[in-house]
Amino acid sequence: MRLRNVKNAKEILDNCDFLIKNPQDYKGQYQKLFENNNPICLEIGMGKGAFIRQMAMHHPEINFIGMEKMSSILARAIEHLTPYNLPNVKVIRADALLLPDIFSKEITTIYLNFSDPWPKARHAKRRLTSEIFLKAYDGVFKDTKTIIQKTDNDALFESSIISLSSYGYKIEDISLDLHQTDKENYQTEYEEKFAAQNIKINYLKASKR
Repeated sequence: MRLRNVKNAKEILDNCDFLIKNPQDYKGQYQKLFENNNPICLEIGMGKGAFIRQMAMHHPEINFIGMEKMSSILARAIEHLTPYNLPNVKVIRADALLLPDIFSKEITTIYLNFSDPWPKARHAKRRLTSEIFLKAYDGVFKDTKTIIQKTDNDALFESSIISLSSYGYKIEDISLDLHQTDKENYQTEYEEKFAAQNIKINYLKASKR
């Protein structure tokens, strides 16, 4: 179940030194913020931060930005990330539809891990792989557009394949049972629970040049 309320969320966010509090101010200048020219990857919907923490620890040559729109969820992620003091991690509180106002040709890869499937047809536009979001992502990519998705939801996965393909993305890699492959894989909190229940994880990597 999604975490809905954390009493001291505002205090946690206010005191976090790796939270980008005014992300629009850094549009086009995120490499200066990280003080290096390393690639920048973005995770939209970072949960408690397990995935981005592991990625940052194993890939110090890459910068990572985690995005969440709910203060309570972001607060918990900050609590989990703070002890690791990772110089290549920043976080943002924002809605993904605001991405064109936040980044300008700076992101190499977008990660979508166990996003809300929005199963009802009338909510299809809210899926993070719907055309409305794919359009929002267009201007944030530095060069080749690359999206990597993991989900346990078969309907969302099917919808994503159709949406990405229709928008001009090429599905470069795909698996209907990620944990049976030898791909590098760092698990989210949700994924750990699914793995314990032997739930298969769908995976895709899509790109557009």
